[in-house]
Amino acid sequence: MKDHVDFVVAQWAEAMPGIDASSMEIFGRMARIQKHLDRLRAEALAQYGFKEGEFDVLATLRRSGAPYCLTPTELYRSLLITSGAMTNRLTRLESAGMIERIVDEQDRRSVQVCLSERGKALIEQAVNTHTEIQNCVLAPLKAEQRKTLAGMLKSVLTHLPGESAPTE
Repeated sequence: MKDHVDFVVAQWAEAMPGIDASSMEIFGRMARIQKHLDRLRAEALAQYGFKEGEFDVLATLRRSGAPYCLTPTELYRSLLITSGAMTNRLTRLESAGMIERIVDEQDRRSVQVCLSERGKALIEQAVNTHTEIQNCVLAPLKAEQRKTLAGMLKSVLTHLPGESAPTE
């Protein structure tokens, strides 16, 4: 079965026969899959009342473990965004009652961002929905194929700068 990427690669082979366009077979498919995931995820997240970036903040807080609190600096470094973008997300999430900003009693200049009970309940539901979507997209693959694909992608990713696992 042929897909759109096969069509594009064939066009390049004809238009510029000397170019090795084989990488397009991988990156073209990854990009098209990501577009599908972005659309499905945005549709699914709408029911929870937050956007993609807000989902990422809430998910980061939830996966950090109890008491589900991090500093704004820890959050924006984890999410690879600017402090300004983080401030905007936190303002929206606080207004929606999904997080609380708590002043550190030991250092009044420091603030902890914590999941509210409402935020915790919603992000847990949203993460379930999110993983269901991803599993549906990967449904054509057997468990061993998923493991192989994950390993290959990890090899590529960890070869890129700044992509090694953070140290605790």
